[in-house]
Amino acid sequence: MALETPPARGPVTDALNQAGMLLAFSVRATAATLRVLVRRKLSWRELVEQAWFLASVTTMPALLVTIPLGVVVALNVGSMAGQLGAEGYGGAVVAFVIVAQASPLICALMISGVGGSAMCADLGARTIREEVDALEVMGISAVERFVVARLVAAVLVTTALACLVMAVGISVSFAFQVAVLGDSPGSFLGMLTQFSRVTDFAVAEVKAAAFAVLATLVSSFKGLTAKGGPRGVGDAVNEAVVMSFILVFVANTVITELYSAIVPARGEY
Repeated sequence: MALETPPARGPVTDALNQAGMLLAFSVRATAATLRVLVRRKLSWRELVEQAWFLASVTTMPALLVTIPLGVVVALNVGSMAGQLGAEGYGGAVVAFVIVAQASPLICALMISGVGGSAMCADLGARTIREEVDALEVMGISAVERFVVARLVAAVLVTTALACLVMAVGISVSFAFQVAVLGDSPGSFLGMLTQFSRVTDFAVAEVKAAAFAVLATLVSSFKGLTAKGGPRGVGDAVNEAVVMSFILVFVANTVITELYSAIVPARGEY
């Protein structure tokens, strides 16, 4: 059955209705993904195409954001640490900022703002051309045909991109603090290993995967419910990006608080 967009109502009622429809769509898409993976009916060609597209449009912007971020972190940490007499704590701050927060959030912004907007525009164009309705009439699930491969590709690309962002961010911060600020390499690496754990990197990957799922579900939902011609597709893209950002920051707060409550901090100041 094709997705239908309800008639316009009041802003509060419409927001609640959209939230309910998004939740129902998310359950449906998750079930379809599990069903496709268990039955081994995933379209590998579609998966590769979507993964390559997402990687091509998100990798370079993510690195262009990460490099100055690493420099800013190193510069601010070096300046503040010098004033406090704690020059050796640069590695600890890198562990907190880049690994735990910056890398998954950068990936989330890329997959939502760049990849997600492209997904929404593509699915929205298919919807207003009635391709989605035609598939449903033929008995082909639009969710299985369009959403599953995009969802799996987004998770794979975003988790890999998070690893790359962490590696580049730590390297840039390390190089700047050692080469420009004159800090000790051993002190930086010692603090990094003292205050970071394997679970920190694992949780960053979990965050990246969760953000990818949220962004893909929202973008796919808004694309498949777009109406009103090209203008409606543009509105759907804008709404998808905003909704994705909001959900990502909420999810980041929840995961961070849960992780802090479950796993105690490591290292002593």
